[in-house]
Amino acid sequence: MQDDILRLAYEVSRITEEKVDRIDQVMKQTGMLAINARLEAARAGDAGRAFSVVAQELGTVASSISAIGGELRSAIASNIASLRTVGSKMLVDFKGTRYTDLARSAVEIVDRNLYERSCDVRWWATDSSVIEVLERPTSASIAHATDRLATILRSYTVYLDLWVADATGRIVATGRPDRYPHALGLDVSAERWFREAMATQSGEEFRVCDIAANATLGNAQVATYSTAVRAGGTTRGTAMGALGIFFDWAPQAQGVLDGIGLSPAERATSRLMLLDASHRVIASSDGQGLCSELYPLDTGRRDSGYYQRDGKLVAFGSEAGDCGVIDISA
Repeated sequence: MQDDILRLAYEVSRITEEKVDRIDQVMKQTGMLAINARLEAARAGDAGRAFSVVAQELGTVASSISAIGGELRSAIASNIASLRTVGSKMLVDFKGTRYTDLARSAVEIVDRNLYERSCDVRWWATDSSVIEVLERPTSASIAHATDRLATILRSYTVYLDLWVADATGRIVATGRPDRYPHALGLDVSAERWFREAMATQSGEEFRVCDIAANATLGNAQVATYSTAVRAGGTTRGTAMGALGIFFDWAPQAQGVLDGIGLSPAERATSRLMLLDASHRVIASSDGQGLCSELYPLDTGRRDSGYYQRDGKLVAFGSEAGDCGVIDISA
């Protein structure tokens, strides 16, 4: 609708200029005819005196019509300029509101998805096979835990792997030892996900690390969730080790970006991004700056909104620190 208003304003302006120019041309021709008529009337003497009066009046009418045409041009130009200004603002507001809603929806999808991961890690930390492999780490219990973790991974395809670490930080069981053979026996005692999991006070707590590349998992971008595995699977049991689950971030994030409802033309001039709490780019439609670029987002302390910068319209929506951004040509 806003685009139609602007197109109509430009068309009215063009037609008005064209018609007023034609009026000017006709009136100039009429004025020349009036001058010629007066000259001929003067040459005819007394016989042409009456015609001279008519020619003079014709010239006066031509001048008046030209003046009216000029006033019309000026008045319409002023109103068209106002209409363009209002229409442009309406267009920006319409697009800004729409893109803000899309950005907010995208980040809500991400947050709902990631919240489910926190439920997963706390649930699986109470699995009997995970508890048993830490309480009695035998070849049989390791095989059982490995089989159980593999079963979980077949059902939950959004994960790359699940690791169980003992209290010293050594990985004793994984779900995909065939795909990631270097994980088994790995010392993760210095890694943040393990240290923070072991520091949790109860089975109701969990920890999540920033999106980062995991070298053991083929340098894939992962969101790592972790919690302590407690004796007996009880909420307040002693922490015997930790469970780390590795969410396959890149394809899931790309799916969210692909699902944002932009037209092909809009996508061709836009950059869609997901940012973390520090405005670090953790997903981008152009694949650039992942986990390295800090996007200069100016939220103005708002949870969502839009603004213009350097000929671009930037719309954003945030939730729990994460942020969805649409950077598109205005």
